[in-house]
Amino acid sequence: MVNERPPHLPADERRAATVQAVVDLAAEQNPAEITTAAIADRMGLTQGALFRHFPTKDAILEAAMSWVSERLLARIDEAAAAASAGAALEAMFMAHIDFVAKHPGVPRMLFGELQRPGETLAKRMVQTLIRRYEQRLRRIMEAGKEQGELDAGLDVDAAAVLFIGTIQGLVMQSLLAGKVSRIRRHAPAVFAIYRRGIGAP
Repeated sequence: MVNERPPHLPADERRAATVQAVVDLAAEQNPAEITTAAIADRMGLTQGALFRHFPTKDAILEAAMSWVSERLLARIDEAAAAASAGAALEAMFMAHIDFVAKHPGVPRMLFGELQRPGETLAKRMVQTLIRRYEQRLRRIMEAGKEQGELDAGLDVDAAAVLFIGTIQGLVMQSLLAGKVSRIRRHAPAVFAIYRRGIGAP
């Protein structure tokens, strides 16, 4: 297995490969139980080689959270460029669903971090991700209200929380069922119900 991998990757590529290994492992097991030995084994490395790039397991988790935040928000921002508020919200919803379907370990990692006791940098990064996501949603919803596409009396704070909560509910059900693929099947109809709830009367 080791021989199938380049023996000496540049540091940034090795760090990226480490993050990918964590995301892959999180799709297969409880993220809290992922050890540095398991990460190193997945990469075909020794733990010593792994620790040359990351001083601690928490540093690896922080890098993973950064990877998730950057890529998810980039997908969301790209989707938000749609012509109207309604189209932007739908595109964002589906982009998030697609991201989860492609990376099923990600929601397990996020939920796991939020359940950890005390304050950790990785946990704060997840909280920051959610705040930044909600800011984007509120901005689009306010524009939709001004354009008359969304209900003029819409509580954008509550609507933003519900948007993310709806996705989290779909994700949780798919994880419980052990079939992440089902999230794509249910997402369009679920969003349609959400969209009717915030639309102009």
